[in-house]
Amino acid sequence: MATDQHCFPADIHHSTPNRARLNRLVRMSRRDVLLGSMGVALACGTTGAFAAAPDDADIAAFMAVSQRLTDRDALDPRIGHALFMGIVHAVPTRRDQVNRLHDLMTKNSFASAHDMAKAAEQADPGFKDVIHDIMTGWYRGLADHKVVVYRSALMFDITKDAVYPKTYAAGGPFYWTKTPPEVAVPTGEAALSPSTFVVEPT
Repeated sequence: MATDQHCFPADIHHSTPNRARLNRLVRMSRRDVLLGSMGVALACGTTGAFAAAPDDADIAAFMAVSQRLTDRDALDPRIGHALFMGIVHAVPTRRDQVNRLHDLMTKNSFASAHDMAKAAEQADPGFKDVIHDIMTGWYRGLADHKVVVYRSALMFDITKDAVYPKTYAAGGPFYWTKTPPEVAVPTGEAALSPSTFVVEPT
C-alpha cells in the first residue's frame, strides 16, 4: 500500500517560525491590498464619492504654492499629490482656490511665505482657510481629517536635531538620558490674522 508523501519546500530545515509567520503576513497583506483596491474601484465606479483626479496643472500649482508657503526649495511630489487629493476631497472648492492663490503668487514677487500669506488674506479673506489647509497638510501630515504622512511631516523635519517622532528611536541606547541640544527661540511674526483655537480630541 502506497504511503502518502507530503511535499515540503527545499529549504524547510533552514526556515524559522518567525520567517513562516512573516511569509503568512506578506501573503495576507497582498490579499488585503488587492481586495482594498477592488473595493475602491467599485466605490469610485458606482457612487462617485471620490473627487475627480486632478490634472498636472492643478498639482503643479499646488506644489508651487506649497513651496512658497513653506519657504522650501523642494517638496516630495508624491506627498503633495496625496495632500492635494485629500484637501480637495474635503472641500471641493479648494481646487479653484489653490489655482487662484497660485495666480496671485505669480503676479507678485513675494520674498517670503510671510509676505505671501499676508497679501493673500488681504486680497481675499477666504485664502486664509486655504493656507491653513495647505500648511496643516505639509506640517502635520493631515488632510480630510486623515493621516496622509507621518514620519515625513515637516513638523518633525524642523525638530529632527532634537526631537524624534513618537514610536521612533533614532538615537543610540539610552539616548533620552542625554541633554538635548539648545533650540533657538522663534523670532518670526504671524502673517495671518488670529484664528479661533480649537481643542482637538486625543
